[in-house]
Amino acid sequence: MRDVTSLPKAHLHVHLESTVRWPTLREIGAANGVEVPSDVGTFGSFAAFFAQNDLVRACLQRPADFRRVAYEFCEEEAAQGVHYAEVSFTAAGHGERLGDLDMPLTAVLEGLDAGEDAFGIQCRLILDHSRRRSVERAWRTLDLARRHDGVVAVGLAGDESHPGAPFDDVFAAAHDAGLHIVHHAGEGEGPASIRHALGPGRTERLGHGIRVLDDPDLVAEVRERKIPLEVCPSSNVALGFASTLKDHPLPRLRDAGLIVTLNTDIPALIGTPLSTEYARVRDAFGYTDQTLADLAHSSVDASFAPTPTKTRLRQAINTWLEPVRRDTQGRN
Repeated sequence: MRDVTSLPKAHLHVHLESTVRWPTLREIGAANGVEVPSDVGTFGSFAAFFAQNDLVRACLQRPADFRRVAYEFCEEEAAQGVHYAEVSFTAAGHGERLGDLDMPLTAVLEGLDAGEDAFGIQCRLILDHSRRRSVERAWRTLDLARRHDGVVAVGLAGDESHPGAPFDDVFAAAHDAGLHIVHHAGEGEGPASIRHALGPGRTERLGHGIRVLDDPDLVAEVRERKIPLEVCPSSNVALGFASTLKDHPLPRLRDAGLIVTLNTDIPALIGTPLSTEYARVRDAFGYTDQTLADLAHSSVDASFAPTPTKTRLRQAINTWLEPVRRDTQGRN
């Protein structure tokens, strides 16, 4: 088994607000008059997860705060062997909260640019919008995405029990503007949420999507349409959507012929960076280096990265795997 940290990766489903280092959060919180409790990072329910996200948001107030967490995100991801990342950020929510719609997004993009220069990782933003929030804010999210380079996609996140239908016109406009679209669906809710995302929601990937297995006809449709799934096993366990890692449907999704990518979702909140996620699924399901490389290839292929970036990453993954192939050929 090869070192999974050195496996070149793309990371497609990760929320910037859930990547903030705890020492950084405490420093930022202290500077802004927000107390960060000592037990931050421990929770046992979806409601507690939202409460911790609210705490992170309350700490982030100044342009320097947003620049710092974006820069440190690049540093952490590069250390995990990530060469390309599409990180989600709730830009309009922060902008409305702070009375300056553009400031948080501008500062994050500056931090990502500095991180790319320092650590050689390429990052792009997905601007997400909570299903619990207003359609007006969704339109503001789209406006930000249209006006700022570095944003590749928009999409819905948050509690899937809130319907996506009110936002259909927003995503039709996003499609017309040439933006990619990615929705969370099929995590807490069942096939109906996925069908809506694939239909009027216009999604190109499924954030989570694990409950596609509830409907064999839907499995066939997702497979035939080659819709990638952004699967986050450790997050699903932590938030109660899977009982244990060994019970997670990841192997069944792959056995069904679906395009599966491996991601972390909320790495700082659950102490699971991407290389740890790869190591955990390897150990839980007995995956070989070839299988891990296949997951990495799928993430690259499913990304919105430029073609030269995809070509470079595919070659790097094959190089990582080459000693395994030579060893296998030698035994034959």
